[in-house]
Amino acid sequence: MELEFICEDLSQIIGSMKVGTDRIQEIISSMRNFSHTDAGHRQAADINQGLDSTLLLLRHRLQATAGRPEIVLIKEYGNLPLVECYPGQLNQVFMNILANAIDALSDSASQGMLTEQLRIKIVTEVGDRDLVIIRIQDNGIGMTETVRSQLFDSFFTTKPVGKGTGLGLSISHQIVVDKHGGTLTCTSELGKGTEFAIAIPLK
Repeated sequence: MELEFICEDLSQIIGSMKVGTDRIQEIISSMRNFSHTDAGHRQAADINQGLDSTLLLLRHRLQATAGRPEIVLIKEYGNLPLVECYPGQLNQVFMNILANAIDALSDSASQGMLTEQLRIKIVTEVGDRDLVIIRIQDNGIGMTETVRSQLFDSFFTTKPVGKGTGLGLSISHQIVVDKHGGTLTCTSELGKGTEFAIAIPLK
Protein backbone atom coordinates (compact mmCIF):
# COMPACT_ATOMS: atom_id res chain seq x y z
CA MET A 1 0.00 0.00 0.00
CA GLU A 2 2.93 2.32 0.72
CA LEU A 3 4.89 1.37 -2.41
CA GLU A 4 4.44 4.73 -4.14
CA PHE A 5 5.54 6.64 -1.04
CA ILE A 6 8.51 4.29 -0.49
CA CYS A 7 9.67 4.73 -4.10
CA GLU A 8 9.48 8.52 -3.79
CA ASP A 9 11.17 8.54 -0.37
CA LEU A 10 13.92 6.17 -1.52
CA SER A 11 14.84 8.53 -4.36
CA GLN A 12 15.18 11.41 -1.88
CA ILE A 13 17.25 9.28 0.51
CA ILE A 14 19.63 8.25 -2.27
CA GLY A 15 19.95 11.90 -3.33
CA SER A 16 20.80 12.90 0.26
CA MET A 17 23.35 10.08 0.50
CA LYS A 18 24.97 11.29 -2.72
CA VAL A 19 25.24 14.83 -1.34
CA GLY A 20 26.71 13.46 1.89
CA THR A 21 29.31 11.26 0.20
CA ASP A 22 30.34 14.10 -2.12
CA ARG A 23 30.82 16.31 0.94
CA ILE A 24 32.92 13.64 2.69
CA GLN A 25 35.04 13.20 -0.43
CA GLU A 26 35.57 16.96 -0.62
CA ILE A 27 36.63 17.15 3.05
CA ILE A 28 39.02 14.17 2.78
CA SER A 29 40.56 15.62 -0.37
CA SER A 30 41.06 18.97 1.36
CA MET A 31 42.55 17.33 4.45
CA ARG A 32 45.04 15.44 2.30
CA ASN A 33 45.86 18.64 0.47
CA PHE A 34 46.17 20.60 3.71
CA SER A 35 48.39 18.06 5.47
CA HIS A 36 50.64 17.73 2.42
CA THR A 37 53.71 15.70 3.46
CA ASP A 38 56.62 17.81 2.31
CA ALA A 39 59.09 14.91 2.60
CA GLY A 40 61.94 17.29 3.41
CA HIS A 41 62.09 18.93 0.01
CA ARG A 42 60.31 21.68 -1.88
CA GLN A 43 57.49 20.90 -4.28
CA ALA A 44 55.70 22.87 -6.98
CA ALA A 45 52.38 23.85 -5.39
CA ASP A 46 49.23 25.78 -6.25
CA ILE A 47 48.93 28.46 -3.54
CA ASN A 48 45.28 29.21 -4.38
CA GLN A 49 44.40 25.55 -3.99
CA GLY A 50 46.19 25.45 -0.62
CA LEU A 51 44.15 28.42 0.56
CA ASP A 52 40.91 26.77 -0.59
CA SER A 53 41.78 23.55 1.26
CA THR A 54 42.43 25.52 4.43
CA LEU A 55 39.19 27.47 4.03
CA LEU A 56 37.17 24.29 3.60
CA LEU A 57 38.45 23.03 6.94
CA LEU A 58 37.52 26.36 8.55
CA ARG A 59 34.17 26.77 6.77
CA HIS A 60 32.10 25.76 9.79
CA ARG A 61 33.75 28.55 11.82
CA LEU A 62 32.60 31.19 9.31
CA GLN A 63 28.94 30.31 9.82
CA ALA A 64 26.69 32.37 12.09
CA THR A 65 26.62 31.45 15.79
CA ALA A 66 24.51 32.48 18.75
CA GLY A 67 27.04 35.18 19.56
CA ARG A 68 27.73 36.65 16.12
CA PRO A 69 26.52 36.81 12.51
CA GLU A 70 28.11 34.99 9.59
CA ILE A 71 31.62 36.01 8.55
CA VAL A 72 31.58 36.81 4.83
CA LEU A 73 34.55 35.53 2.83
CA ILE A 74 35.82 37.53 -0.15
CA LYS A 75 38.35 35.85 -2.45
CA GLU A 76 40.29 37.76 -5.09
CA TYR A 77 42.71 35.17 -6.44
CA GLY A 78 45.21 36.12 -9.09
CA ASN A 79 46.45 33.80 -11.83
CA LEU A 80 49.47 32.39 -9.99
CA PRO A 81 52.19 30.11 -11.35
CA LEU A 82 53.18 27.07 -9.29
CA VAL A 83 55.47 27.97 -6.39
CA GLU A 84 58.43 25.87 -5.23
CA CYS A 85 57.70 25.57 -1.51
CA TYR A 86 56.81 23.32 1.41
CA PRO A 87 53.03 23.30 0.80
CA GLY A 88 52.04 21.59 4.05
CA GLN A 89 53.92 24.17 6.09
CA LEU A 90 52.44 27.09 4.13
CA ASN A 91 48.96 25.68 4.66
CA GLN A 92 49.68 25.74 8.39
CA VAL A 93 50.59 29.43 8.09
CA PHE A 94 47.29 30.12 6.31
CA MET A 95 45.42 28.18 9.00
CA ASN A 96 47.04 30.13 11.85
CA ILE A 97 46.36 33.55 10.32
CA LEU A 98 42.79 32.77 9.23
CA ALA A 99 41.90 31.17 12.57
CA ASN A 100 43.24 34.25 14.37
CA ALA A 101 41.17 36.53 12.13
CA ILE A 102 38.02 34.49 12.86
CA ASP A 103 38.75 34.58 16.61
CA ALA A 104 39.31 38.35 16.54
CA LEU A 105 36.08 39.01 14.63
CA SER A 106 34.10 36.61 16.83
CA ASP A 107 35.36 38.09 20.10
CA SER A 108 34.75 41.68 18.98
CA ALA A 109 31.26 40.92 17.65
CA SER A 110 30.20 39.00 20.76
CA GLN A 111 31.23 41.98 22.91
CA GLY A 112 29.19 44.34 20.72
CA MET A 113 32.28 46.15 19.43
CA LEU A 114 31.46 45.49 15.76
CA THR A 115 28.16 46.37 14.14
CA GLU A 116 28.99 46.17 10.42
CA GLN A 117 29.10 42.96 8.39
CA LEU A 118 32.05 40.78 9.40
CA ARG A 119 34.45 40.18 6.51
CA ILE A 120 37.67 38.36 5.71
CA LYS A 121 39.26 39.14 2.35
CA ILE A 122 42.00 37.09 0.70
CA VAL A 123 43.97 38.49 -2.22
CA THR A 124 46.70 36.64 -4.15
CA GLU A 125 48.92 38.13 -6.82
CA VAL A 126 52.37 38.03 -8.38
CA GLY A 127 54.46 40.93 -7.13
CA ASP A 128 57.80 42.42 -8.11
CA ARG A 129 61.01 40.36 -8.05
CA ASP A 130 59.16 37.10 -8.78
CA LEU A 131 57.31 37.05 -5.47
CA VAL A 132 53.86 35.62 -4.82
CA ILE A 133 51.90 37.84 -2.42
CA ILE A 134 49.07 36.57 -0.22
CA ARG A 135 47.09 39.20 1.70
CA ILE A 136 44.63 38.18 4.42
CA GLN A 137 42.54 41.11 5.67
CA ASP A 138 39.77 41.43 8.25
CA ASN A 139 37.54 44.36 9.13
CA GLY A 140 37.83 43.87 12.88
CA ILE A 141 38.76 46.46 15.48
CA GLY A 142 42.48 46.24 14.72
CA MET A 143 45.21 46.46 17.34
CA THR A 144 47.54 48.91 18.99
CA GLU A 145 51.12 49.38 17.79
CA THR A 146 52.34 47.81 21.05
CA VAL A 147 50.42 44.60 20.36
CA ARG A 148 51.34 44.57 16.66
CA SER A 149 55.07 44.88 17.42
CA GLN A 150 54.97 41.72 19.58
CA LEU A 151 52.81 39.52 17.35
CA PHE A 152 55.62 37.27 16.14
CA ASP A 153 57.26 36.86 19.56
CA SER A 154 57.11 33.34 21.01
CA PHE A 155 54.39 32.87 23.66
CA PHE A 156 52.88 36.31 23.09
CA THR A 157 49.08 36.13 22.95
CA THR A 158 46.13 38.41 23.55
CA LYS A 159 43.78 35.46 24.11
CA PRO A 160 42.53 34.32 27.53
CA VAL A 161 44.51 31.72 29.47
CA GLY A 162 43.93 28.27 28.03
CA LYS A 163 42.73 29.49 24.64
CA GLY A 164 45.97 30.40 22.85
CA THR A 165 49.57 29.21 23.11
CA GLY A 166 51.19 32.29 21.61
CA LEU A 167 53.14 30.10 19.19
CA GLY A 168 51.01 30.14 16.02
CA LEU A 169 52.29 33.40 14.55
CA SER A 170 55.83 32.84 15.79
CA ILE A 171 55.98 29.48 14.00
CA SER A 172 54.31 31.00 10.93
CA HIS A 173 57.00 33.70 10.81
CA GLN A 174 59.74 31.05 10.98
CA ILE A 175 58.12 29.02 8.18
CA VAL A 176 57.78 32.01 5.84
CA VAL A 177 61.09 33.74 6.61
CA ASP A 178 63.51 30.93 7.53
CA LYS A 179 62.13 28.08 5.43
CA HIS A 180 61.02 30.02 2.36
CA GLY A 181 63.17 33.16 2.33
CA GLY A 182 60.02 35.29 2.28
CA THR A 183 58.45 37.94 4.48
CA LEU A 184 55.44 37.97 6.81
CA THR A 185 54.23 41.41 7.87
CA CYS A 186 51.23 42.77 9.71
CA THR A 187 49.57 46.14 9.21
CA SER A 188 46.91 47.20 11.68
CA GLU A 189 45.32 50.26 13.22
CA LEU A 190 42.68 50.53 15.90
CA GLY A 191 39.26 50.74 14.31
CA LYS A 192 40.55 49.92 10.82
CA GLY A 193 41.08 46.16 10.77
CA THR A 194 44.20 44.08 10.22
CA GLU A 195 46.12 42.78 7.21
CA PHE A 196 48.74 40.05 7.11
CA ALA A 197 50.89 40.02 3.98
CA ILE A 198 52.90 36.94 3.03
CA ALA A 199 55.52 37.21 0.27
CA ILE A 200 57.07 33.98 -1.06
CA PRO A 201 59.71 33.67 -3.82
CA LEU A 202 58.51 31.64 -6.81
CA LYS A 203 61.73 29.62 -6.67
